[in-house]
Amino acid sequence: MFNGLVAYLDSIKARDPAPRSRWEILLYPGLLAVGMHRVAHWLFEARLFFLARFINHLSRFLTAIDIHPGARIGAHLFIDHGFGVVIGETAEIGDNVSIYQGVTLGGTDPANGIGGKRHPTLANDVIVGSGAQILGPVIVNARARVGANAVVTKDVPEGAVMVGIPARSTLLDATEYAREFVPYGTPCSETFDPATQKVELLQCQLDLMQKQLKALLDERELGVVDDEAPRRKGSRTRA
Repeated sequence: MFNGLVAYLDSIKARDPAPRSRWEILLYPGLLAVGMHRVAHWLFEARLFFLARFINHLSRFLTAIDIHPGARIGAHLFIDHGFGVVIGETAEIGDNVSIYQGVTLGGTDPANGIGGKRHPTLANDVIVGSGAQILGPVIVNARARVGANAVVTKDVPEGAVMVGIPARSTLLDATEYAREFVPYGTPCSETFDPATQKVELLQCQLDLMQKQLKALLDERELGVVDDEAPRRKGSRTRA
């Protein structure tokens, strides 16, 4: 158990440059919230729902992080800062997932779910940026990144970087950025909103068309000048 705790603390330190020691990480609200959720989930599985909810509400009071006792969480979940994080009852989270403040793993109408599944599933090594909303029984596959304030309502491919409302995949190659941990889910110096990319492409095409049009007009004016030159020369000869 002690070795497991040390491994957990080290996994957080690898993803957060702020702490100077493991002792400092023990004060993180995300760590307390996940620890209390383990207890609440055990009570929930034992059908001691009132006690599970009591632990849940106590955890929310102490940390401002709301994790339903029914949610299934894997190893080494890191909730960084954490204020305002909400994780729903049927949410499932894999190993080494990182979640920032203000994230919601929200549910949909039970009638629209699959076998009562109303909340998202996050596979291993997923990063969810601050303020992101992942809604419904969607699957965010391994190593995917959800950028800050993105709204995800459809399944996310493995290794994708999702940004925007609704969230769309950027053109960034996963093999280039997935070698190291990427804070907040998006390598900001290397990726842009897909809508911005489309506008830039249209601007490039417009610039090219303007250059081609200018070349045609210049060529036409040159041709007119060449045609008029012999006429002017002939008129002078007759004079």
